[in-house]
Amino acid sequence: MNETLFSQIQKLFERTYAQVGINLEDCLIDRRRCAQLSLLAGKSARELSELARTFLRRTGDQLYVGIYYSRWLIEQLEQHDPRAGVGDRNIRSLIMFVEELNHALHAALQFKSGIREIASEDFARNLELQAQVDTYLVLLLFIAFFRKTQRVSRMDRRWLRFHLFARQCPEAFRDANLRGRYLETSQLAASYTHYLDTLNGARRLDEIRRFHSLDYGGKKARILALTNRSANQTN
Repeated sequence: MNETLFSQIQKLFERTYAQVGINLEDCLIDRRRCAQLSLLAGKSARELSELARTFLRRTGDQLYVGIYYSRWLIEQLEQHDPRAGVGDRNIRSLIMFVEELNHALHAALQFKSGIREIASEDFARNLELQAQVDTYLVLLLFIAFFRKTQRVSRMDRRWLRFHLFARQCPEAFRDANLRGRYLETSQLAASYTHYLDTLNGARRLDEIRRFHSLDYGGKKARILALTNRSANQTN
């Protein structure tokens, strides 16, 4: 049986970090269920993208996950399968696809580790920062696969950074909390991935596993320390 794009990316993340223990494809929901959960999520959820969303709900010691992808987004990835090449026609859809899967996976891993405060702002920012970092790395793998040298050029990285970081518009959110969340995490992710680009494969793997184990405060402190060190070396 041919593996789906979803299952291939889930396995990639699990090889990098840890096994979730469930097939996250079983958590996919339809548009009707997405609308129901969006109403329950509150006013600020109305500002989130209608193309893809991840829903989390805790009941006692159980975590319930719902992953929604719009029909339009799935059609874009079917028509321009990233496993056949990544370009302007599918980059935005692929970013959303990977980020939502990543949100679900890391939420499940954190819940398994004993973290229960899934409604906290730090939890949300942690998921968002981790997703942007992981999505950058996954898309680099996709791009490298289609290069004869298996190497990603400086132009490739600039192009990816434009779509993943520069095209974001956190200022467009009316909700101050969402605005602050996406502004801060995108800046931190952009800075941290610049650092990751300086590492070889083995060191990068060790670094991202260490980074993954940190809470949001720890991740933020790690990035700021690296940024300050880089600035001191430049001076």
